[in-house]
Amino acid sequence: MPNAAGDPARSGGHTYIFDPESEAELARLMNQDRFTTQAMGGPLAGLPELPAHAQVLDLGCGPGGWVLDVAFEHPDFEVAGVDISRPMIAYANARAASQELTNVSFGVMDITQPLDFADNSFDVLNARYLFAVLRREAWPPFIQECHRLLRPGGILRLTEMVDTYTTSTAFARSNALFYQFLWKRGYGFSPDGGDIGVAWMLPPLLRAAHFEAIQSVTHTLEVSSGSPAWPDFFHNTEVAYALLLPSLVKTGLVAQEEVDQLYQQVLIDLQRERFVGMQYFMTCRGIKSDR
Repeated sequence: MPNAAGDPARSGGHTYIFDPESEAELARLMNQDRFTTQAMGGPLAGLPELPAHAQVLDLGCGPGGWVLDVAFEHPDFEVAGVDISRPMIAYANARAASQELTNVSFGVMDITQPLDFADNSFDVLNARYLFAVLRREAWPPFIQECHRLLRPGGILRLTEMVDTYTTSTAFARSNALFYQFLWKRGYGFSPDGGDIGVAWMLPPLLRAAHFEAIQSVTHTLEVSSGSPAWPDFFHNTEVAYALLLPSLVKTGLVAQEEVDQLYQQVLIDLQRERFVGMQYFMTCRGIKSDR
């Protein structure tokens, strides 16, 4: 496995919309990672059979849940994760040690910069929810970098949020503000800030980088009251909104008074007995040509 222990190139600071050093964000990502993997059917669900001793890399791995799941299920694989957050990488390394997983490595790297790995190093590259990390102009060079890192025949798998629909008017309003925030900050490909606008851009982005056999699949996760995913969804919403809403005020999208009211109303609505919600996200994968 190539060395994954370098320092990130952070001359311009990070581009993650949340604080990558936040303990609350670390806990939120652990929770989000778990229910996303479950909704997808497992860490490698949908992928063809991989070669023995496959080399696998998770980009923007956060606290490392996906990496640890793959390493545990496939002890013959070498699995690595990189992230710009030192606390998250430290936590991921501690979890790997506590689980006595010897086929895992984690390192601090900035995925918006060229990565410290040799060409043709990996059989699989995985990344999820990079809409919160990569500004729109960063996507083409990022995918080209993925192409460089993959071996011929290697697979790039990207999973991005589409939208969440619920019966809560307050949740809809908060989501609309969030999408406007992303748009004004240069994230996503929406023409007007009406959505995130990354998932539906993945196939043409992969084609432009000369990936082949591109496939997309949409995942659905019911988050209604009483559903198995509701507790995780509620916790994720509670923490994410608390971390994000102050940024909406600073951006000038909304007044502090409305933010406070929205936050409380969202939490009330999500706990109503008749609350209904469905989350949609999409996975796109492509193969690096062996020609």
